[in-house]
Amino acid sequence: MRGEAIFIKTDVSQAREVEALINKVVEVYGRLDFAFNNAGIREDSAPTADYPEESWDRIISTNLKGVWLCMKYEIPQMLKQAHGTIVNASSIAGVRGVATSGAYSAAKHGVIGVTESASLEYAKDGIRVNAVCPGVIDTPMEAADLADPQVKAALTPPIGRVGRPDEIAEVVLWLCSEAASFVTGQAIIIDGGATLPMFRM
Repeated sequence: MRGEAIFIKTDVSQAREVEALINKVVEVYGRLDFAFNNAGIREDSAPTADYPEESWDRIISTNLKGVWLCMKYEIPQMLKQAHGTIVNASSIAGVRGVATSGAYSAAKHGVIGVTESASLEYAKDGIRVNAVCPGVIDTPMEAADLADPQVKAALTPPIGRVGRPDEIAEVVLWLCSEAASFVTGQAIIIDGGATLPMFRM
């Protein structure tokens, strides 16, 4: 399957850049039907009392404020169209706390919160808003952890392997499709069973 795409370099923590991004999309394509707010970063881990304030601010600005800013400028365009679907990237760290990753976990919990709020606010306007909560996925962000056999073994969920990016993409595509037309305000966990209670015992 082939398609057309454009690249627009954007710092999602900066309102002007996000606004320019959405304006450019509408200029090129005429409308905005779907949005996947997936920009995110991760920094070094540390216990709560030792976590650097600068790292906290960077994580929250990108992973939480960035999602909110994207919705802030996506939703008005979708309201004009009386239709639109938004999917926000949370994480299994958004449904349970993760030791030494307080900022990341707080941001991802927050993503679920703003997803639920927006879904309630715009449900009658033809706009659906959901979140996905991936577990450990084989991406560059996880490369260092997955390169260590012991760490990889500890991170491997009951299904017996870590996830692939396309497995997350398939769920996002489904949420954006008419097949999910009655789904809004949900945080869908895609983790190979990592958050199952028996696995955590």
